[in-house]
Amino acid sequence: MSRSGLPHDAVVYPCSDGQPMAETQIHGTCMMYVTYALKRWFGKGGRADVHVGMNSFLYYEQGNPRAVVTPDVYVVPGAPEFHRDTYLLWNEPKGPDFVLEVTSASTRREDEGRKRDIYASLGVSEYFLYDPRGEYLTPALRGFRLRDGEYRALPAVTVLPGRGVSVASEVLGLTLRDVRHARALRLRDRATGRELLTYEESEDAREAEAAARRREAKARRVEAVARRAAEARLEQESAARQREASARRTAQARAKKLEARLQALEIASASPREAGSRKPVR
Repeated sequence: MSRSGLPHDAVVYPCSDGQPMAETQIHGTCMMYVTYALKRWFGKGGRADVHVGMNSFLYYEQGNPRAVVTPDVYVVPGAPEFHRDTYLLWNEPKGPDFVLEVTSASTRREDEGRKRDIYASLGVSEYFLYDPRGEYLTPALRGFRLRDGEYRALPAVTVLPGRGVSVASEVLGLTLRDVRHARALRLRDRATGRELLTYEESEDAREAEAAARRREAKARRVEAVARRAAEARLEQESAARQREASARRTAQARAKKLEARLQALEIASASPREAGSRKPVR
């Protein structure tokens, strides 16, 4: 039986509270970018065992619908990747190892208080806060790692004065970077230094790649046509040379025959004269 006195299978775990996903468009854009980039990052790496969730209810006590928290973005290495309306911890292999809250002045108390305590109690290894509008966090990006049941700040590296900071995540294998002038959060591969693309950038890259493939295919077709034309010219030239050689051989053979006939005629015409000049024998 659950805390409410109902059988566990009769307890309802809502998947929505009717509230907007994000406080502002900037907050929503940040959440969608990080979620999309992480799903693509792990998917391209062949990791089907990493679940990336966004703004979904995470229930952590069976039979108690009030034991719920809503991470803006969370990552669960070791959980298969598929769509879930809610994340029921007791039905999953494990809980999140990474959580990002896109925070603001109005959510500060929740993000730095209740949520932080819940994530620590659930054993979330890394907890990140990002304040895109810079309403209260200085710097706007902060990362924490769980040690002995408490979150301790991760070192932040200043990119350029006034240009934001970057914080490395061991869980993700990525660096989170605050692009202050754009009020945007970007992810970067720690191994290669390559930045993870937004959906729009990915689409532009795919279109550019497709256009490049089309140009390459067209170039190959043109090259093939030119190659076939060159081969045809070579065949024609070879055939012409063979005809010329055959014609020369025929002409040479005729010349030899004519020369032989002329020699035969000369011999024939000389024989009677020689016969007439002979004296009769007495």
